[in-house]
Amino acid sequence: MSSPRFRRILLKLSGEALMGDDAYGINSVMIGGIVGEIKAVADLGVEIGVVIGGGNIFRGIAGTATGMDRATADYMGMLATIMNAMALSDAMRQAGLNARVQSALNIEQVIEPYIRGKAIRYLEEGRVVIFAAGTGNPFFTTDTAAALRGSEIGAEIVLKATKVDGIYSADPKKDPKATRYARISFDEAISRNLAVLDATAFALCRDQKLPINVFSIFKPGALLRVVMGEDEGTMVHV
Repeated sequence: MSSPRFRRILLKLSGEALMGDDAYGINSVMIGGIVGEIKAVADLGVEIGVVIGGGNIFRGIAGTATGMDRATADYMGMLATIMNAMALSDAMRQAGLNARVQSALNIEQVIEPYIRGKAIRYLEEGRVVIFAAGTGNPFFTTDTAAALRGSEIGAEIVLKATKVDGIYSADPKKDPKATRYARISFDEAISRNLAVLDATAFALCRDQKLPINVFSIFKPGALLRVVMGEDEGTMVHV
């Protein structure tokens, strides 16, 4: 097998990816499958950071729809990401992967706080580092956390795992003529109003010249193919 194209990556996982076909929560089969995809990449010596969402447990924006204060709802969402990060770390341990969880919120009795230098050392030691609690601030999404952590740890690319296998010219479920972009520039994505990441995260990646690949986590082997530099998903570049 040829060498991986990327040696250090930041993988953005949504909380919903852990649900499988369940209405909410964590599906053991689904999380096991995701861990298997990550392990296949880690076994090649690729250094992996993971930012995980919490939408399978609680979504901050949804909380505001019921009249809840936005900051309170966002903090509750951050706690949901911590639960997911702990579950993902445990699943990795069972699969033989060495993982560490770092939280942007200080709850040292449960997991260690985010410290950039320690995170980089863990990566260099071959451990998967799972970043929980977003940025630690309300009003910022886990997309922004992924862009921020990716920039901080010196990742070569941000990989956004979604339900679809890339960015399309139109909704492929509604338009049979929709075509997948193999590559697209940041400027093109902006001009075509393509929702790659939220605006803050997208701007940060563009400013840091940090490419993004949007791919399907539900497609077997897709993560490995992206890391190997194959035509998988959609690459957003400077």
